[in-house]
Amino acid sequence: QVQLVESEGGSVQAGGSLTLSCAASGRAFSTYGMGWFRQVPGKERDVVATIILSGAGTWYADSVKGRFTISRDNTNNTVYLQMNTLKPEDTAVYYCAAAPSYIDYFVRRYHYWGQGTQVTVSS
Repeated sequence: QVQLVESEGGSVQAGGSLTLSCAASGRAFSTYGMGWFRQVPGKERDVVATIILSGAGTWYADSVKGRFTISRDNTNNTVYLQMNTLKPEDTAVYYCAAAPSYIDYFVRRYHYWGQGTQVTVSS
């Protein structure tokens, strides 16, 4: 199976920036689509941003559009989430995930998940 290892999150002030990374083991065809999700206790796990293998196609939740940027480096099988202008409502546990194929990505079927990392944004 694919293993996903996330970097540590952290605590920042509102308006600050933070970048998360997620390193994937395994072959590239097992990580056709990559995504970042976040979850607050008592709420649904929501998709934040997604990207396909080529990097040409990206998608962002409206709540982060214009502030967050997802990217990937296929030479080291790593996906990044650059978060700018952070808000307190961005506070959550962030997870990276992999969709092995085009079909999985298309229907948002993510088979592999990182361990989760806490991001806290203070007012």
